[in-house]
Amino acid sequence: MPIHRSFRVPPSRTWRAKFRYAFRGLYLGIRGQKSFIVHLPMAVAVVICAGLLRVEFWEWMVLLLCITAVFTAELFNSAIETLGSAVDRHYNLRVGVALDIASAAVLVASLGASTVGAAIFLRRLWMWWI
Repeated sequence: MPIHRSFRVPPSRTWRAKFRYAFRGLYLGIRGQKSFIVHLPMAVAVVICAGLLRVEFWEWMVLLLCITAVFTAELFNSAIETLGSAVDRHYNLRVGVALDIASAAVLVASLGASTVGAAIFLRRLWMWWI
């Protein structure tokens, strides 16, 4: 099967091309994952809540790092799913295991981010209440 020419990687790419491919990958990763329908609104909600609760600078940085970790895990999961379907279109136990592990990485990142967000927001609410 011939490779589509837009997928060929030139031997030396300019920084502009590298960023173009990276943003293309971001678009394809987000478009290809239904999970972003959940993650994106949750990230917006976190940003809104952080603004309303007037979190401190360091809390902003921790929240943004958590959001970034979840998005990154989801993009890696998308990449592994795409690669897995390219390697074998039929069910393959090893590909299935890799996909399960990638999904677990998203779960761990999401649970960790939720725990950190809850701790920051509950602390802020407690300080506001007192």
